Amino acid sequence: MLLVVGTALGSFMVLFFRGTALSSLNVSLSFAGGVMLTASFTSLILPAVEKGGFLKTALGVVLGFGVMALVERLFPHEHPTMGQEGILPLKMKKLTLIAVGIIIHNVPEGLSVGIATAYSGKDGLATALAISLQDVPEGLVVSLPIYALGGGMITALAIGFLSGAIEGLFSLLGFGFMKVFEGSLPVGIGFGGGAMLYITVKEVFPEAYSEGKAFATTIGFLAGVLLMLFLDTVSF
Repeated sequence: MLLVVGTALGSFMVLFFRGTALSSLNVSLSFAGGVMLTASFTSLILPAVEKGGFLKTALGVVLGFGVMALVERLFPHEHPTMGQEGILPLKMKKLTLIAVGIIIHNVPEGLSVGIATAYSGKDGLATALAISLQDVPEGLVVSLPIYALGGGMITALAIGFLSGAIEGLFSLLGFGFMKVFEGSLPVGIGFGGGAMLYITVKEVFPEAYSEGKAFATTIGFLAGVLLMLFLDTVSF
């Protein structure tokens, strides 16, 4: 629920920031990257090492990295500033390509929250809170390009809400899978961490730095890191 609310709230911000340049959203992306990178380790990879050791965790990280790399490589999708990627010869409209890119980006976030929750309620809550907070500016990052490309306000808001719903759905799927296959929990936690690492390094950071403003973008990253560290150390 937190994931859906955060993204939906950010999407509604397009009503007030519809004239904002896409390049001015880089700080929001780097903030999201800071949260995701830190959560990959504090809520997923390090707990996986503690529970199952290095080899099982490393296997999970490699699998998560590989699966997301394959998905990102195969399925056509578009970034607001970095253009189109994906090798499958599927003809899609530009707005559809952006929507697919959003789905690819949000799947590991949802999975990571569900997997972290299956390991520890505290870790899961901290991860969900951090990701829902970074989903607020991310929701604007999702909806603003849709509106700017002529998709209309309703379409922009609908796709923003859909991106949050996808995160929520995959959070439930990740939690359910880990509860059923509890013996593979270290590999599963590592998988979630690896998937999020891939998206952060391959998708979020290049997009965040694509339009310059390096200092402000880097400060946004630092803020995301500190937020996730703070939430990870708070007693709920």
